[in-house]
Amino acid sequence: MKNILSFLLIMAGITLSAQSVWKADNAHSKVGFGITHLLISEVEGHFGDFEITAMADESFGEPDFTVDIKTESIDTDNERRDNHLRSADFFEVDTYPTISFKTTSFEKTGDKTFELTGDLTMHGVTKSVRLEGKLNGIITDQRSNKLKAGLKLTGTVNRLNFEIGGKTPTIGDEVDLTINLEMAQQ
Repeated sequence: MKNILSFLLIMAGITLSAQSVWKADNAHSKVGFGITHLLISEVEGHFGDFEITAMADESFGEPDFTVDIKTESIDTDNERRDNHLRSADFFEVDTYPTISFKTTSFEKTGDKTFELTGDLTMHGVTKSVRLEGKLNGIITDQRSNKLKAGLKLTGTVNRLNFEIGGKTPTIGDEVDLTINLEMAQQ
């Protein structure tokens, strides 16, 4: 019994030590979104200020993500629209300065694909959301000699579920998310 317990403790230690911190390289990553406008076109934008970390092994298996996005950094290439999105009509950036996400579950769906579920908090409201993920690949960076992983995450959220903006025919309720990440092992 003592040998089995020792073995289990050693195996748990090996598993835990195999996990490491990975951080998004913001210069090579983008947190983007798109939403319909007047039911005929799509407006795209992104958030420029974010911090994304993950705990994962060297194969980037079963990543556990923690995300913080500064709402003030919203950018749709239109200053007037961006200021309106920062106002009390939408994100209320003075009251709700961050959007956060924390992984709650991970499921491998293919050789390089997975489904990520987590708690998304926007505008003071937390809801469970699901993102589809693809691991584009892992390389050893020649300059740093550290591992880098490329990923793409996609999903859709309903902005009304987070009390962002009101019901209106001018913009859609569904917001498509596209998050391209280059993560560097620390």
